[in-house]
Amino acid sequence: MTTIYDVAERAGVSPATVSRVFNGTKVSPEKAEAVRAAATALGFVPNGNARRLRMGSSQIIAVLIPDIENSFFTALTRGVTDIARAAGYSVMLGNTDEDPSLEAELMAASIGDVAGIIVAPTSVEADYSLALARGVPVVAIDRDAPQSKVDVVVADNVAGAQDAAERMFAMGFSRVACISGPHHVMTADLRVEGWKKAWAAKYGTQPPEELCLRAPYTVDGGDSATRDLLALPEPPDAIFAANNKLAVGVVRHLLGVGRDLTHTGVVSLGELPLTLYLPRGLVVTHLPARELGTRAAELLLERIRGYSGDPRREVVATVVTHDQHAFAMAPSGIRADKKQKVRSTNP
Repeated sequence: MTTIYDVAERAGVSPATVSRVFNGTKVSPEKAEAVRAAATALGFVPNGNARRLRMGSSQIIAVLIPDIENSFFTALTRGVTDIARAAGYSVMLGNTDEDPSLEAELMAASIGDVAGIIVAPTSVEADYSLALARGVPVVAIDRDAPQSKVDVVVADNVAGAQDAAERMFAMGFSRVACISGPHHVMTADLRVEGWKKAWAAKYGTQPPEELCLRAPYTVDGGDSATRDLLALPEPPDAIFAANNKLAVGVVRHLLGVGRDLTHTGVVSLGELPLTLYLPRGLVVTHLPARELGTRAAELLLERIRGYSGDPRREVVATVVTHDQHAFAMAPSGIRADKKQKVRSTNP
């Protein structure tokens, strides 16, 4: 990787002069021209963070999420925006469509133009070494990034899924199925694990394999998986939907075939998108989307301002309440114990 020392040697100036040029400090026109010419010839991309902070110019944080239409990621982005704007930063939003190649393209396009990046990794193979090498801090949100040494902020997916499934058992349902996202997507795998824990706590055994289906995190994915579950010789009497779009698909199919949600239970991990009709019997467990965005932005700003400690991993607990925000769609009579939001940090 080209450094300011390489640029200084080619331009015939000191490294301090190179730093002054890119930080906006005044130097002679001749030296500035020589530095810029050398940087261009060597393909040097300066770390813009310090320059932006010193000059007070427009500061931008990039937020890359997999589904801009999903209300979970809308709330997450709002959390980022609140913190970023208070610190004088603007937010630039990119949609990756769960496509690793598109994510890599957006990451590359952002480097050099932003102070930092918050990204929901599209896969466990996501690699952010290029951004880090160029001095652009990265925070992974909602999912881990095991290939890169970056800060990570995630929800407690296992506990949230376990609690959601246990609510169905507590309501009297006995055969609770699980519809989760694609294999090897971190959130999808962890939510299956939570459902399995709830089943094991209820029966002391592992759940039947046919009761767990994986589908794209889409409405159609939830619809199709529900159809397959109902076609089983022994169909479930309740369904745990591992995200809000899957839950919409589950509800759509059940209502479409004339099933009442008070008899076929449905619990969604995450609030549903805004809708005019809230079916009676639907239970919703809150995912801390906005809290994730808030904390990710705080960690990123610390990096932008010079924090250079080891990567941090923070887990934000699911918040289980019986208030309107989390259980507006729960049937009357269902109450939940309130759990405090907790945060654990693992360096």
